[in-house]
Amino acid sequence: MHIVVAIYSPNPVWTMPEMHVEELRRRFPDSTFVRAASEAEAIRLIPDADVALTSVLTVDVFAAARRLRWVQSPAAGVGSMLFPAMRDSAVVLTNSRGMSAVAVAEHAFALLLAALRRLPEAVTAQRERQWIQADLSRLPMLRGRTLGCVGLGAIGTEVARIGAGFGCRVIGTRREADAPVPAGVDEAWGPDGLDRLLAGSDVVVLAVPLTPETRGLIGARELRLMKPTAWLVNVARGRLVDEAALVEALRAGTPAGAALDVFRHEPLDPASPLWSMPNVLLTPHVAGFREDYWEAAIDLFSENLRRFVSGQPLRNVVRKDAGY
Repeated sequence: MHIVVAIYSPNPVWTMPEMHVEELRRRFPDSTFVRAASEAEAIRLIPDADVALTSVLTVDVFAAARRLRWVQSPAAGVGSMLFPAMRDSAVVLTNSRGMSAVAVAEHAFALLLAALRRLPEAVTAQRERQWIQADLSRLPMLRGRTLGCVGLGAIGTEVARIGAGFGCRVIGTRREADAPVPAGVDEAWGPDGLDRLLAGSDVVVLAVPLTPETRGLIGARELRLMKPTAWLVNVARGRLVDEAALVEALRAGTPAGAALDVFRHEPLDPASPLWSMPNVLLTPHVAGFREDYWEAAIDLFSENLRRFVSGQPLRNVVRKDAGY
């Protein structure tokens, strides 16, 4: 079977390096791989494609894809692809969930530990050649704290495992209340347990996909439920959180702080108060990155392409109705 694969991303960060495209061509000499550098080029090339490997799929590109049967995203989040025409079509959508679970979980703890141990202040003092030992003499520890993980999928499970290793009591919520409880989790509930989790946690880590049910999950009411000493860590999706409400809550002192890798609009607006708030630590949506990211991505795609050609079920098929 001759397969045409269209590879497209308008974002340089999500553009597969040419060396990896060449590797796919070596692995699948009977298939054709074409690249698009813009949406206009994607519209021109995709009509002949059976498969698209892309982090972005627009309505116009999809409308031009007359032969398309499968879309693979190199990212885990695919919410922007689930517009009505795609959702209602027979085109199969797969993602890369789980591929960066360890990286995201490690980043969550990197942010959290840096915030709790006040490393940004230490770095600033280092640059100014100041010895601020007295200022940093009362630093909290993770051991003995309660870590609340909102979402116990691949990322949440890894967060729970690391948290348990730090000596935390780990609690969590997941979509199905009767789903198995991952190792390291002391107690878990369904979505209706969110309020209980927020009120009882010293650290809240968001690790759920963006769906119609989770959009705006954390708003002013939810933030008021958190402890004044608690920290919110978001390494999932920016639109899970009402950013305006978060700014107001942080100014009021509940929760104590936020460590954020994702935002409602990216890049984050230079005018956003989050940039300069003393109780906020942020990174530019890099939690999922790893040094061998594209190697892992083409390995997953290669396995799925072999399955596609031989008529076997694909890995990581997205439930379009659920959004993940």
